[in-house]
This record gives sequence, structure tokens and C-alpha cells, in this order.
Amino acid sequence: MGRRKLRFSKLYSFSCFKSPATDDHAQIGRKGYSRVVYCNDPDNPDSLQLNYKGNYVSTTKYTAVNFIPKSLFEQFRRVANLYFLVVAFVSFSPLAPYKAVTVLAPLLMVIGVTMVKEAVEDWRRRKQDVEANNRKVKVFGKSYTFTETRWKHLKVGDVVQVDKDEYFPADLLLLSSSYDDGVCYVETMNLDGETNLKLKHALEVTASLRDEESLKRFKAMIKCEDPNENLYSFIGTLHYNGSQYPLSPQQILLRDSKLKNTDYIYGVVIFTGHDTKVMQNSVDPPSKRSKIERRMDKIIYILFSTLIAISGVGSVIFGIETRRDYEDGKYRRWYLRPDHTTSLYDPQRAPLAAFLHFLTGLMLYGYLIPISLYVSIEIVKVLQSVFINRDQEMYDEESDRPARARTSNLNEELGQVDTVLSDKTGTLTCNSMEFVKCSIAGNAYGRGMTEVERALLQRKSGKPVVEADDSCNDSNDMGKSVKGFNFRDERLMNGCWIHEQDSDRIRMFFRALALCNTAVPEEDKESHGVFYEAESPDEAAFVVAAREMGFELYERTQMTISLHELDPGSGRRVDRVYKLLNVLEFSSSRKRMSVVVRSMENQLLLLSKGADSVMFERLSEHGRAFEAETKEHIKRYAEAGLRTLVVAYRVLDETEYCNWEAEFTKAKTAETADRDVLVDELADKIENGLVLLGATAVEDKLQKGVPECINKLSQAGINIWVLTGDKMETAINIGYACSLLRQGMKQITITLDLPDIDALEKRGDKEGASKASLESVSKQINEGKFQMTSAKASSTELSLVIDGKSLGYALDKKLEMSFLELALSCASVICCRSTPKHKALVTRLVKTRTGKMTLAIGDGANDVGMLQEADIGVGISGAEGMQICYFFYKNIAFGFTLFWYEAYTSFSGQPAYNDWYMSFYNVFFTSLPVIALGVFDQDVSARLCLKYPVLYQEGVQNILFRWSRILGWMCNGVLTSIIIFIFTTNSMIKQALREDGQVTDYAILGATMYTCVVWAVNCQMALSINYFTWIQHFFIWGSIGFWYIFLIMYGYVSPTLSTTAYMVLVEACVPSPLYWLVTVLVVVSALVPCFAYRAFQSRFRPMYHDIIQIRRAEGSEEIESGSSVSGELPRDVKLRVQHLTEGLITRKS
Repeated sequence: MGRRKLRFSKLYSFSCFKSPATDDHAQIGRKGYSRVVYCNDPDNPDSLQLNYKGNYVSTTKYTAVNFIPKSLFEQFRRVANLYFLVVAFVSFSPLAPYKAVTVLAPLLMVIGVTMVKEAVEDWRRRKQDVEANNRKVKVFGKSYTFTETRWKHLKVGDVVQVDKDEYFPADLLLLSSSYDDGVCYVETMNLDGETNLKLKHALEVTASLRDEESLKRFKAMIKCEDPNENLYSFIGTLHYNGSQYPLSPQQILLRDSKLKNTDYIYGVVIFTGHDTKVMQNSVDPPSKRSKIERRMDKIIYILFSTLIAISGVGSVIFGIETRRDYEDGKYRRWYLRPDHTTSLYDPQRAPLAAFLHFLTGLMLYGYLIPISLYVSIEIVKVLQSVFINRDQEMYDEESDRPARARTSNLNEELGQVDTVLSDKTGTLTCNSMEFVKCSIAGNAYGRGMTEVERALLQRKSGKPVVEADDSCNDSNDMGKSVKGFNFRDERLMNGCWIHEQDSDRIRMFFRALALCNTAVPEEDKESHGVFYEAESPDEAAFVVAAREMGFELYERTQMTISLHELDPGSGRRVDRVYKLLNVLEFSSSRKRMSVVVRSMENQLLLLSKGADSVMFERLSEHGRAFEAETKEHIKRYAEAGLRTLVVAYRVLDETEYCNWEAEFTKAKTAETADRDVLVDELADKIENGLVLLGATAVEDKLQKGVPECINKLSQAGINIWVLTGDKMETAINIGYACSLLRQGMKQITITLDLPDIDALEKRGDKEGASKASLESVSKQINEGKFQMTSAKASSTELSLVIDGKSLGYALDKKLEMSFLELALSCASVICCRSTPKHKALVTRLVKTRTGKMTLAIGDGANDVGMLQEADIGVGISGAEGMQICYFFYKNIAFGFTLFWYEAYTSFSGQPAYNDWYMSFYNVFFTSLPVIALGVFDQDVSARLCLKYPVLYQEGVQNILFRWSRILGWMCNGVLTSIIIFIFTTNSMIKQALREDGQVTDYAILGATMYTCVVWAVNCQMALSINYFTWIQHFFIWGSIGFWYIFLIMYGYVSPTLSTTAYMVLVEACVPSPLYWLVTVLVVVSALVPCFAYRAFQSRFRPMYHDIIQIRRAEGSEEIESGSSVSGELPRDVKLRVQHLTEGLITRKS
């Protein structure tokens, strides 16, 4: 049936629909509460003077105006790029030892490629912004009709119409809806991660504005709070028709939430664009730099120091030698013509010549700095992102969605993550509740097994447990798949419950589930069946379970609930209509929900369901017949990770109900500040003397593989925090379901759900409540730290659960360090009812205070701040460390050959190589192999990494990129340069290479030495690769081959351009056997030291991945896909792994 005629405001009892005036509203007009909105009055002079932001939003890092300057700033805060920019300018002077174009061209290419990458990634973000800003919405215009306009054109005060399944374009005040009394359903998944629908309600005074004619006369003013990030509060007043009406969050529809199950709503725009609460919770896209990149800068500072040092040494020696060239009126090196030279070489002004030589040296030895390092790593990251996007193991077949790496800036940091901060709803769970078990009259029903039960059984037995399909929509084995119902028990199914001994209690149990809710049945137009729109997935699961057991809710009106009930006597389904008298709705403080109904037999029934902590104390003496059995079942269900509720009822006396109803009506219509207190007290009064029926158990199905994933992450030494917008009870249950919380853990709970604080808030004492809350959180943190000390002594694991209000105070500057100390000592941390701002602040706190790598996982707009604050990355553990070390090795090996040649030639400033040799070294001849290493290399297969998660600690502990390893590679580069220079010069000089008998000259020596460098560094790359593909072979040997091709082609260019390279390979080097012999001997000699060290290290001091590689090479590990592992690690390796694991435990404690 349609729901337009339902007047939910008459069913509910508490303040969710009526906004009592509180002391907060007295602040309107003061600082922080100064916003004024003129509704549907665009021509009002006062409205025109207000300069509120428009509704255009932008989440991009750049704009068309600032892209070039901001992007250039990003590039030139990399010290190497800044250095080469300075060198490029200076190279136009006579000081340069080479042509300016040979420096400028590579720099422009490197900067250009990086800027293009940044532009492409930001353009993708801009496309999403354009799509959002250009969505259409209906606006009530000056012509008094609704016309479509784009979101970005909305203004504060506009009246808009939003239709079913559309997103709200701005923060709106709900005026009315397609329902008579102005209620609407809203999905807030993009704000708080929850998919259950929220019920919003317009003020009664505006609920009648339901057509263009009534809106034509509507003029009002809103005074409210200024823009802020708090999603769960709103303070304001509506001035309409000479009266004032207080506003609450129940009348506010937030941007990016969606209208559901309501044909349309009318609303007034209050906040637009970046003033909306969802945008207030977001932060500007940060200019993130990975820790490896920051360490690269430090290494480059070392290389700069080396560059300055060798330039200084060279200039001092050059100055001394220059001064000696003219002594006592005599010229020592007369052939240099000291008597006819410039200031670059002037024996009579040797200090000046030495200083100018120092500047020349800074440019000449600049090849120590790898100009292509940054751009090569950028290319590697982009290619890694492509592979991530196309990884079949990360493809979700059900949703037909692959993984998507939105940015590639931080790929390498996945291999170093210390803490994972995850959202819950939709990330850990499917957000789909299923009714799986129940306890009725002391009997347990339901034969299914949850993920937690399977995990417990597997741990106890040590054997794998055969499990059913883990997909989010499990089918039951009693028939077709039913969403929300995964119950299996032949004692109750298919009407068999009528044969049970306690059939009367079973009937009342499922009748209570069918009646005690606010779900509304809707007809599925495709299947012609009935589905239910409920405020929460739990409630929908209860109604579906009741239907499957023979109690189908098929119609609801404002005052009645109609069921198809299975009649035990006839075995047929009969129609029964119950009159709905009151709904006492669920709240976090009450922890229960009740309805009062009148049956067709004129019997008054109070049906109630709620948390066991509040329900058992409300049972009557004669209603506790099977209390002990029910408590035992609830305990068992909780251990299985299920969410439980106790179900009870009471038959009401007519006189008692009439008296209570009169008091209750009076209380809920009161205008006093203590209205809520009175309503609570009256609800407590009638919700007593209950008779226990049983308990329900529902499961929020986990995403496939979540428990196993968390187990592997824990074994790898990674800390896991869950930041969720869910209630505490929900989050705790899911914590158990996904093994984040485990039996035997000591749980520390920090909450402000306390009677004293509730009383202060209800009295409107905001300052007193804030002070008491801060003191309470501080006290609870200190108590937790005391428990932490005792838990360490007994080796007990701790878990921390904190609610959203408490978290807000724990993040105060006075408490944040104490809170962090407590949280870091816990094996698991769950933050409940977290706002997007909370998530971002917690992530920032962990990242900045610990200095460790953080990874955030989320699935909604409410997670954006957290994602932006965290160090997010995807990549291969350790690859970038090797890649970067190799870059510095090859540049030091190349750069120091220039230095040795300078020393050999009395620091003349003459480079050993042709200008274009030097320019192309980093760009073409040595950069491609390192890209192949970063993209394709893997030291251990993914299967073995999963088998031995402790290997991940090589990345967390930065073993492959620690300073000792970096300095080792640098020393290897210096040694390689010495071997190449000494062996080449001693083998080639004074040897006749040309056919006419000419000995080796400057051009031949430079080409030969350069050839040895290219061969040595590329072969060194080949020795470092663990996993060869044809691409790596192509890049390594192709780079060497390209050097010869380039030298031939460049050698044929006119000698005025090619200079020393003219025909040098074809005429001098290729015909000479000595050239080839020297190349082979020098390259082998240069590789021997590293090869020897690597052989020694892998055999006698192996790293963890070395051990796996050796066993794999020896055939001790099966490496075929899908094969089983045929053996365990040897004893010595087990001891090393055990040592590392113990170290992780010590580090955490």
C-alpha cells in the first residue's frame, strides 16, 4: 500500500519530532550563531547584503590559475630539481664545462613528465567535481513554479524540490514531504557509513506547504549556527507568521545524503558549497610526500655535500697548480699559455681562478645527482597503479568493479605500514543483517555456524572447518535465498513450530517481532512480493524472520498493523489486525523499543525488545521462568559474534493503561525543558513487570576473508584500528565477528553514556556537561592505563572501545597523549560514533605522534578526511628501497669517474665524456632497467608472503632502505668507479687502436670508459633482480644495445656537432680487439666485489626473504600455483622468525 497517509508523528512518543527550546537556542545571534537565512525571498534588501558562499564545490589540488606555479613549487621543493635548475641557468655562462642545452633538455623533460602526471590525476578529480556541480535540482523561482537548475547555481534561501533517490544538493531545512505530516526517509551512508534509513520530520507549521500555491505565500527567516563540521547537532530558530519555532537536527537534510522511500520533499537551502557540514568535515587535498621520498632528499643532501667536497678539493689543487705555473717570472706549463688567458686560468690571480674552478666543478660533478630519479619513480608508481587496477585478485566479480588506485604518489609506503585505520560498515562488513539464531522459552534454535564460531572451532581443533558460502547473501538450505534470513532449524521452519511444547510462547515471540517495529511493507513491482522499508537492517531482519515463520506484516496504516498469521489450530494463515496505540522508540540511552497494541480480542499488549542489560531488570517475578537458560544462550551468541536482543511482553490492565496514557500524552506535549525527563520516566513506568519470551541473534555478514585478513595483518605486526560511525554495541559485535576482539581479551571501555552527564545535558547546562565530560574521560583513561600495567604483568591482551563523545574530549590537547599511550598499548582499538572529523584527527594523531606509517581504508565520503590524513599507498614491499639505492649507486659510479679523470688531468675542468653522453646517461642508458625493477621484481611470491606474514616486517623496519644499506651502495659506486677508471686508463693509454697507428686519444678513452660504466651498472641491475621477465631482459640488454646504436648514429653527425664522438665507434673502437677485451675485463672486475658480498651475505647472514629464496631454489618450497606447501622452515630459520615476532610484541608493549 502507499504510505502517503501515514502520520508517523502520531506513532512516535519522544522528541525526535518536536524541538523543545533549550538554553542552546538562547545563543542565537551571538558569536558562532550569527547566520541569517531569508527563505524564498531573494529580493529582500537584507538578503542581498549577505555574502554567503555559492554552492560550487572543488576537491581538486590545483586550479587553472595556480596549476603552473603550484606544480612548479611541488617540483622544485625536490632539492635535486632545484639544483639542476640553478645549473641550467649557470650553464649559459663561460663557467660551464658543457653546452647549456645538454642540461636544460633533460630537466625540462623530467619536470614536464611529472607535471603531466599531476595534471592527469587532478583532472580526474575535477571531472567528479564537474559531475556533482552540474547535477540538476528543481528550484522554486520568481515565476512561482519549479524549474530545473544546476547544483552550483543554488543560493542560500532557495526553496528546492528533491525527488526520491536523489541526493540533497546542499544542507536543507525540511519544510514538507509527500507524506501528510512531513516525514521522510534519508540514507546517510556518505556521511556516517550507515545504510539504515534515518527518519526526518518537518515542523508541523510547515508540513502543509505541499504545493506551489502554498509555497507562493511562504516567507520566513531562519537564525541559526554558523557553518561547522558537527553532523549530529544543529541549533536554529524559524521565524514564521510572527512566531518562533526551535529547530533540531531532525529537520535538517545534509548534502550528500539521499532521499529514500519518499516521493519528494520541499526544503530551504541553509548552507551551500564549502559551508555544508560534509564539506566542513573535509580537508584540502594535501601535498603528500612519502617517507622514502623525504629520505631521498636527505641522501641527495649527502651527495650535495660530496659534490661540494670534491669540487672544493679539486679547486684547491687547481689553485695551487695554477699559482705554481708562474714563479720568479718563469712559466712552468708554458704550453697552457699562462701569459695569454682569462680569469678562468690566471696564475697571477690563482685564488679567483680556484673559486671559478669550484663553480665549474659544481656543474661538472653534478651527475652525482640523479636527475631522472624522481621521474623514474613517478613512472614506476603510475605503472604500479595500472597493475593494481588490473589485478585479477583485486577484482570483485559480484559488483563488477576492479581495484582503483586514485593516486600513485604513495605506492611504496604500503610495504611499510605500521597501523591500519579502517571504517567498518561496508568495509569490514557487508552491512547486511541476517537472522540466524534465537532462544525461545529456554530452547535454542538455529543450526547455522557463524564465522567467529568456525574460527574458534578451527583454533581448538587445529583442523580446517568446512564452511558454507561466505558471500554477503548466503542462501539457507531450506529453500530459495531470502535476504535478511539465514535461519536453519527444522523444528521451527515450514510451520513445524506448532508441534513444539512451547508453541504458545513461540507464537507470541514471532508475533512480537512482527509488531514491535516501524517497518513499512512495500510491494515489489517486479516480483509482486512484499519487501520492508525499515529504519535499520536489524529491524528488517526481524520482520523477515517473522514472515518466514508465519507472521507476515502485510499492511500498516496510521493506527493499525495487519498480519497474516499461521493459526496453530487449523494450520492455515488468517488475517489479524492490531490497533497501534503507542510506539516508544529505541534510543542509545533507553536501549530498547516498545509498542502498545490492542488485539482483535480487545487485549492490551505491551511488546518490547532491547538489550539484555536493560531488559532482564524489567522482568516480573513470574516472568523469569527460563531467565538462566536465556542468559546462557545470549552469552553463547555473543561469543559467536552475533547481535542479540531480548524479547518480552506484558498484558496491560485497561484502567492502568488509560491512566498512564493520559499522563504520557500530557508529558510529550509539554513545552518545559524537562520534557524528555518526564517522557523517559513514564516509559520506564510502563515497561516493567514484563514476561520473558526469548532472545534474537542476528549476524552482520563480514566481507569475504575479513577474519583471515585481520589475522594475517596481526601476524605481520600491523596494528589495526576501526573508526566507525556505528553505535558501540554494533561495533563491539563486529569486532568479535572479524576477530579484532577475541575471547580472553580485557576490554577497556570509555563512554560518556552516564546518568550524571545525561542529567546535565537535559538541564541545558552545556558548560557543566562539557567540564564533567572532560573529567570523566580523563579519569577513564587513567583507569585504563592502570589496567594496562596489570595486563602486562599477566600477558593479557587489551582492547580499547571508545564512543564518539568521549573521543572528542580524548582528542583535546590536554588528553591526547594519554589517550594515544593507552591506545598504542592495546592490541585492538575501536572508535564508535566517529564523525569524519574525528576519523581525520585520530589518523593525524597516530601518524604525527608515532612517526609510523598509517594506512586508511574507507568506502564513503565520510572517510575522505581520514584517507587524506593517512599515509596511503599500494606497492611491493622493499622494491623502492632497492630501486633508489641502485639510482645512487649508478650515479656515484658515473660521477666519480669524472672526478678521477679530473684528478688525472690536474683538475683542468675538461669532462671525460662528450656532452650528450652525460645528458643521456640518466635518461636513456640506465633508467629503464630500474623502472622494470620497481614494477616487475618480487623477492618472494605472494603465496609465500601470505604463508609467512612476518616477512612484511622487512618493510616496516625499513631493512631494505636503512642508512647502512644506502651507504653500502654508495661505497659500491665509488669502488666501481675506481675499478673502471684505473683499469681502463692503464689498459688503454699509449696503446695503438687506429689502423694508422695512432694511440688512444681523449675521445677513444672517454668512449671506452663510458662503455664500461653502461655495462657495469646495467649488469649490476641484472644481479640485483630476483624475478626475471622478458621485459626486464629487454630493458637491461636493450639499454646497453641502445648505447651502441646511439654512438653509431651520433658518430655520423657532423663533427661540429658530434665533436669527440665523430666516427669514434666505427673507425676506432669496433675494429680494435683491445676495446672489447678491456670492456669485458673491466666490467667483470667491477661486478666481482658486489657479487662476492651478496653470496656471502645470502649464505651466512641471510635476510628473511633470502631464506625463502634459497629454500625455493633448493626445491624445498613448492612454487607452482595452487600447490600445497611441502615442508616447514628449518630450525635456524624458525628461531630467526620467532626472534622477530618476539621483537614485535616487545615493540608493541
